[in-house]
Amino acid sequence: MSKLKVKPSFGGHEKFVFRDGWLKKGIDAVTHDPMIFTEDSALVVLGVGKNMVRSIRHWCLATSLIEETNKPDNKRALQTTVLGNELMLNGGWDPFLEDVGTLWLLHWQLASNIARALIWHLTFSRFYEIEFTKKQLSFFTQKQFERIEISTTVGMIEREVDCFLHTYAPSLKAHRALEESFDCPLVELDLIRFIPQDNVYRFNVGPKPTLPTEIFGYGLLRFLAGITQHRRTVAVDECVYQEGSPGQIFRLDENSVVEYLEALSNLTQGAIRFQETAGLQQIYINAEEAGFFAQTSEKLLESYYEQC
Repeated sequence: MSKLKVKPSFGGHEKFVFRDGWLKKGIDAVTHDPMIFTEDSALVVLGVGKNMVRSIRHWCLATSLIEETNKPDNKRALQTTVLGNELMLNGGWDPFLEDVGTLWLLHWQLASNIARALIWHLTFSRFYEIEFTKKQLSFFTQKQFERIEISTTVGMIEREVDCFLHTYAPSLKAHRALEESFDCPLVELDLIRFIPQDNVYRFNVGPKPTLPTEIFGYGLLRFLAGITQHRRTVAVDECVYQEGSPGQIFRLDENSVVEYLEALSNLTQGAIRFQETAGLQQIYINAEEAGFFAQTSEKLLESYYEQC
């Protein structure tokens, strides 16, 4: 990764991970008032304190459920994205995050967002340690920032790393039953485990029984759209090990990725086809029409939620 083309933002989460109901609250608020997050009434509408209002705004942006309108006359207005509408509005696919597939989808959105969740992206894309301490992750982040010419403070990095870890690792506080509501819903994915006796964190690498093929396919197609232009053949290794690949972001092993690719051939009617010849594993993409990747990924989500 060279110097970033977009300027990342830090600290918008106000050191809070998102909680059950927060994304839905943010989507509903923006739908009714695009300027809600700049108004004093946000505290009443969202039912939280000022710092949490800013945090809800951040997480809705970081998961790409809302976006800035970039209107010259009103740069602070927000609008819901297509995914935000389809997923979170009343009558949408899963507005209350009841399906674990939705949590995997939100994880993909978050770990793919360089502008709003850079440490999430870097850690899932470029950090290859299986077991690590908070200090090691902070050091890795600092070195990555130097490499891509981002200047910030050690304190900011440590706060971002803390929030990142709390996104995936459950709270270990006393009276856990009282604390559960404060854990991020993404804890359910079991992507990162804290080993208290060793004071280390560990990625859960390998098969993900709760990750639906359609959600993997959505991530794969988004990834392929970014690395393929006129290519119609992609090595499976790229989908397992390359930065931003589904293998990295979902922390899958090679065998698991191959199983998903085989299943996707049927789901996409052969538009994405896995083939192994003389030990060479490749994906063949049958994409003739413009917008293939966006349209096919959308169809996979529609197909998944129709079954739920």
